[in-house]
Amino acid sequence: MMPRWPILGIVNFAQPSVVALAPVCQRGKKISIFLLLIFPLFLPLSCFAVSSGSGEIKLRYFPAGPIYEYRWKLLELVLAHTQITDGPAVLEPYPDDVTQNRGILLLQSGAIDVVALGTNAEREAEMLPVRQDILRGIVGYRLLVIRAADQARIAGMNEQALRQQLIFGLNSQWADLAILRANGFMIETSSGYENLFGMLVAKRFDAFTRGLNEAGLELDQRKNTYPQLVVEKTKALYFPYPVYFWVNKGNTTLAQRIERGLKLALADGSFRKLFETYHAAEIKTLASERREVIRLANPILPAHTAEPDTRWWWH
Repeated sequence: MMPRWPILGIVNFAQPSVVALAPVCQRGKKISIFLLLIFPLFLPLSCFAVSSGSGEIKLRYFPAGPIYEYRWKLLELVLAHTQITDGPAVLEPYPDDVTQNRGILLLQSGAIDVVALGTNAEREAEMLPVRQDILRGIVGYRLLVIRAADQARIAGMNEQALRQQLIFGLNSQWADLAILRANGFMIETSSGYENLFGMLVAKRFDAFTRGLNEAGLELDQRKNTYPQLVVEKTKALYFPYPVYFWVNKGNTTLAQRIERGLKLALADGSFRKLFETYHAAEIKTLASERREVIRLANPILPAHTAEPDTRWWWH
């Protein structure tokens, strides 16, 4: 979907194009105004990023927040690895708090340049993925956030009982909603992420799932508001769920830069070092725990999707 006229305020005009327009602009004001209005329509979507006065390209990203910090530190690493060939770039978060679906629409319109989300067939139809799993499958390892009073009851359940006796809460826009439903779990949905904590306390459902790298951090941030909530100690779900960087379908230049940067960071070990630094606590805890891991099928994965390589954190 092409942006409307406000693109004039954010387009980074390439120098050769400005030179080409100059002679025409000298011939008549009407012609020059017309060309300036229609010229952005023929620019590639890779021009959407804002160029600062210092020559740096500003890339707006989504989602933002503490649990997503690693994703954008990795993209910073990628951009640093490609700075010599592609020039300097800086990242800035999209300033508004929007849903995942809204974030995807903003990427399509050019208001956002990069998102980092899990994959499914619908997203691959709407955006251009860089098919390198930036989280090495760790988001697919799901812990249960529960009321502390229910710990003993849930610990005594087998896999069948989890499906038949527990109601799980999920954000209605999370991609794993379809996964849990397809695997026979009972689901209560919420229109927002933050609502899930209050709904769990209010006993609207019995548990909600969060990634191994998300659950503890999120509860720690809310321990004063929801002291009765804990991470369940004996169970985990796992399904293959790669997380990619995504760009606008027309922005192949940025996609190729990110892909090259990821390969360079893999080759020199800096990708793995960053991953292990950010997830050191989870990796250490996982090695010492004895959880029953219930493996689930993921029917929403596109057919060509590679199985996540979990060797950096889980064998």
